Amino acid sequence: MKEFWVYTGLRLLLFAASVALVGGIWLATSDSANLMWILIIALVVSGLASYFALGRQRTALARHVDERARRASEKLDEIKAREDVD
Repeated sequence: MKEFWVYTGLRLLLFAASVALVGGIWLATSDSANLMWILIIALVVSGLASYFALGRQRTALARHVDERARRASEKLDEIKAREDVD
């Protein structure tokens, strides 16, 4: 579960940094800021940044999820095998 929280926290941190960066640039070049567009642009920027910057964390999370799914599948197979014997 640690992998999930690390990856999610880093994604949120990247999004917050992107909002600050995009909002700062927007306000530096314009008199007013449109919050909706700042959030949309920041979402795209943080998504692209996380794709490249968080590959290792995403892989660790995927491995963890795959391991849990494999264990659950094995446990389900064991239960089915015991039911067939009875």
